Amino acid sequence: MREVSVAPVVTINAGDNLTDPVWSNARTHPESVQFLVGDSEITCAQFRDAVAALAKGLIAAGVGPGDRVGLMSRTRYEWTLIDYAVWSCGAVTVPVYETSSAEQVAWILADSGAVACFAESTDHAETIRASSPAAAKVWTIDAGDLDRLVENGTAVAEEEVEDRRRSLGAEDVATIIYTSGTTGRPKGCVLTHRNLLADISNAIPELGILFHEGATTLLFLPLAHAFARLLQLGAVQARVKTAFAPDVKNLIADFARIRPTFILGVPRVFEKVYNSARQKAHGEGKGKIFDAAEATAIAYSTALQKPGGPGLALRARHKLFDLLVFGKLRAALGGRCTAAISGGAPLGARLGHFYRGLGLSIFEGYGLTETSPAITFNRESGTRIGTVGQPLPGVTVRIADDGEILVRGDIVFGEYWHNPQATADALVDGWFHTGDLGSLSDDGFLSITGRKKEIIVTAGGKNVAPAVLEDRVRAHPLVSQCVVIGDGKPFIAALVTVDEEALPKWLEGQGRTMVDPAALRDDPALRAEIQTAVDDANRAVSKAEAIRVFRLLPRDFTEATGELTPSLKVKRAVVIKEYSDEIEAIYPA
Repeated sequence: MREVSVAPVVTINAGDNLTDPVWSNARTHPESVQFLVGDSEITCAQFRDAVAALAKGLIAAGVGPGDRVGLMSRTRYEWTLIDYAVWSCGAVTVPVYETSSAEQVAWILADSGAVACFAESTDHAETIRASSPAAAKVWTIDAGDLDRLVENGTAVAEEEVEDRRRSLGAEDVATIIYTSGTTGRPKGCVLTHRNLLADISNAIPELGILFHEGATTLLFLPLAHAFARLLQLGAVQARVKTAFAPDVKNLIADFARIRPTFILGVPRVFEKVYNSARQKAHGEGKGKIFDAAEATAIAYSTALQKPGGPGLALRARHKLFDLLVFGKLRAALGGRCTAAISGGAPLGARLGHFYRGLGLSIFEGYGLTETSPAITFNRESGTRIGTVGQPLPGVTVRIADDGEILVRGDIVFGEYWHNPQATADALVDGWFHTGDLGSLSDDGFLSITGRKKEIIVTAGGKNVAPAVLEDRVRAHPLVSQCVVIGDGKPFIAALVTVDEEALPKWLEGQGRTMVDPAALRDDPALRAEIQTAVDDANRAVSKAEAIRVFRLLPRDFTEATGELTPSLKVKRAVVIKEYSDEIEAIYPA
């Protein structure tokens, strides 16, 4: 058993709550720009006034202290405004992914006991009304309901908001975030103001490269996810100028317009940027230059972790490719972005070194909804690519005898809403059992090795962690998803889906035209290309753990077809059930 504990740098007092930074910023830096919305700038003072005005509207509508209020919308300024207004009237925000099905909406709003819900569009509002009649109040952002709420709240005294806001303490519930439900019905994680404040307040001092004077970010991940929500809190607290990108299809144009100094992403975002750049270069006959630049970036970053750093020849080569390739890639992110945070899934050492080598340091971290969510992260003062970093200040991480990662600290939630059995299973003797497997280095860097419940035991008794193989297969530009199988079977195999955005360019490079991906499942050239990804993954494991057979599936996984959660995690059980015929074909009786 190994354990690492880091002392907190910020202590949360009993009377602290998440609205405090909004009022403090308005008082000390009233003219500082807090948000960019379209062509408009919203200052700290203007944001405080907007939050207070909407909070008065909620009070006039009958929302009381402790009431749960749903919020179903894409990432946009109004999401953040509503979140802080709900807190300012003493209530609790319940995020709902805007892609959620009627059944999921019904469960979340009913289980949380939401008395009202904000919807982004009329379609969302209809889904809420049809699935959740108990949520009598439904306000639609796009229909102008926020303005009407503000107008109806003008009769409420300013003191009422201040009394509600100041009555909140650190132990009061701030939000109930429902888990993505990869293994069953979503559970509501109850997070207090202390949980969230302890997490972000201790992270900000450690991430000066991100949260500094003049910093700007573009937020495009779903705010219903705890990871993006934490960045929202940090941006407000540290007065980072923040813009929103509701539609990721416009990201490149948004990057050019906003020119962020840092971004928050998940590995799939960084993979797609890399894959698109690589395919474009190869399609234009510049593949050899790009491949040489990639090798140089990785070598340069790897050398940074060694005594003496990069040698003279490598520095010269790096300078050349900075002019030819790296500068253009940085320009695609607006030209000012030098750092990023990645979470939600493993990034992989190859991509981490590639991006750092071209001048974009990606600080990979690890956490769960139940931990507010950040547990560990790499930072400028201590980065080790291939790990998820060291514990956040105020956090203790322990590796149990069976390899499970246990966590203790103010960031850990107190309960699952209305689910005492699940709470008792997750919180044992003051430790949160993450369900993830990992290892700690002597200096406290955490590496994730897999999920405890996903460990595959072959018929020969070999324990296999699928994540190691899946992450490396997914690193290939043509691969979208990979699910490793073999529990109780004689050997390890994999179900693979093709990235349908990358496929046309690959076919074009071969002088072929686009066809239905399902028609290419047995295509020799495509299978040979995917085999290179499998071979690369197999080099990371023993022969007994290696993928012996893979099958290409006829289509990619989607949230709409049920294989992905709203946060794009694969529902392994659903995939195995959905593609049972494919699995039987791999392991004939």
